[in-house]
Amino acid sequence: MHLSPDQIVFWQYGFLKLNATIVFTWGLMLMMAGGSKLITRNLSIGIQRSRWQNLLEIVVTGIEKQIEEVGLSRPEKYLGFLGTLFLFVAAAAVCTVIPGYEPPTASLSTTAALALCVFVAVPFFGVEEQGVRNYLKSYAKPTIIMLPFNIISELSRTLALAVRLFGNMMSGAMIIGILLTITPFIFPIIMTVLGLLTGMVQAYIFSILATVYIAAATRDRKPKPEPVQAIPA
Repeated sequence: MHLSPDQIVFWQYGFLKLNATIVFTWGLMLMMAGGSKLITRNLSIGIQRSRWQNLLEIVVTGIEKQIEEVGLSRPEKYLGFLGTLFLFVAAAAVCTVIPGYEPPTASLSTTAALALCVFVAVPFFGVEEQGVRNYLKSYAKPTIIMLPFNIISELSRTLALAVRLFGNMMSGAMIIGILLTITPFIFPIIMTVLGLLTGMVQAYIFSILATVYIAAATRDRKPKPEPVQAIPA
């Protein structure tokens, strides 16, 4: 049993390695790109629509609604990034039903890369929404003493994102692997179904946390106007 797909090496030449994490990550990306191309090739704006288009609209509408409920007023602006994060993690969990497949999210390198994407996206959207000066000033609020703590918070939450997703995905894969060796066939199937549910929950949590961080970075921090006092006659 492998603790991580990094340990499964398909090809090696010197220090160059082609492990399962790389293979399954690129395979997953190609599958998602091909699937999206296939689903969106015959989109219709009329009444008659394909089942794939209806499914696509349900997924897109649901993601946009979740983004808006978190606090981002223009969800379509963030749909590409946050929707891709959710679908990648969810697809990585769903594909665990394929024999021989190892979810790339069970590798710390993959989850660290996803967390780094969020780490870069937060200041990117923050600067785009508020400008460089206003965004940097937010690190020194409410007082300049909070500057190092806010910076540490940015770094620590990125680490927490990576470790949380890695721990949950790897532990699920390990439990299923152990049960396959010591229990009958039917019980691991049940655990696999529960693993799929856990993977979908982790995809939702990861994307929601990314949305919350972006919403906090793009929130307009203009001071509230003071109430105008009526002048007595």
